[in-house]
Amino acid sequence: MHRPPKDPARRAIAHAALAALGALAMPSLALAQGNAGSWPTRPVRVISPYGAGGSNDISARIVCEELGRRLGQQFIVENKPGAGTRLGNEMVARATPDGYTLLFAAAPFAIVESLYGKLSYDPRKDFKPISLAVVAPIFLVVNAASPFKTVADLVAHGKANPQGLTFASPGAGSGPHLAGELFFREAKVKGLTVHFRGDATAYTELLAGRVDATLTAITSALPHVQSGKLRVLAVASDARSPVYAEAPTMAEQGFPGVVGYGWFGMMAPAGTPDAVVGKVNAEMKAILEDAGVRQKMLAMGLQAQGSSPAEFAAFIGKETTKWAAVVKAADIKGE
Repeated sequence: MHRPPKDPARRAIAHAALAALGALAMPSLALAQGNAGSWPTRPVRVISPYGAGGSNDISARIVCEELGRRLGQQFIVENKPGAGTRLGNEMVARATPDGYTLLFAAAPFAIVESLYGKLSYDPRKDFKPISLAVVAPIFLVVNAASPFKTVADLVAHGKANPQGLTFASPGAGSGPHLAGELFFREAKVKGLTVHFRGDATAYTELLAGRVDATLTAITSALPHVQSGKLRVLAVASDARSPVYAEAPTMAEQGFPGVVGYGWFGMMAPAGTPDAVVGKVNAEMKAILEDAGVRQKMLAMGLQAQGSSPAEFAAFIGKETTKWAAVVKAADIKGE
């Protein structure tokens, strides 16, 4: 057992040394215990796993501008597109967990493991959820010149046609693609999904009459809906969406199991102090309840929707389980 020196002078020197060591340890100890202190004291990087100009990038910038204003430091959105969001996800998984690198995650976060198998990071262990930010409702849209007035009309056509239905998708492995596969399974109808690069191209094919329908975000379609060229049959949400409230839910049309949407939310590397996570969560809650922010999101076809860290973690877990089953049943492979 260590005993303090008997000599008073030596005892004083020993006490001073111990105090100095304790002072040096305090910052790291405080950080480990979750004391965010004055964080942030320098700019924060927020990784968007998509290129500039898309919904993830733009909504991230809306949220980050407000975070910067409220917390007194820049929250800089940095685009890291590629590999179905895996590049951006990995960058954050490997970042120092000090609160200065965050991820504006997207729906593929819960899908990539089932699509691609083993990853270079662990979605369950390498991240700490902070808050859901927005959801992007998915709508079932057909050409207005078609005879389909209801979802049942579309399904009946698919069952009567030996080739089944043809759906346009904004990309293989995307949320709309998987939602379409879920629709085929729930409706018990044969279907073929044709993949294009983005929503706009998918709607071009639908306008040309080369596919029966598309199940995807509605922003690119609204001008064509308003001009009478396209018809919205349903929204794949639990409730009607303020993005286009005229659209009944799939449940209202007799298909309650067809629920799917895109989503974005803030995450941090595992090990980030709880106090930092709590601080960002509290500010995001206030931001996402702001009427001006909500209106900006709606204009993009998005619904602002915050959550607690625990609620976001549970949400991701449910999404992962749900879509893994769809990927397996439809034998979908990541490209």
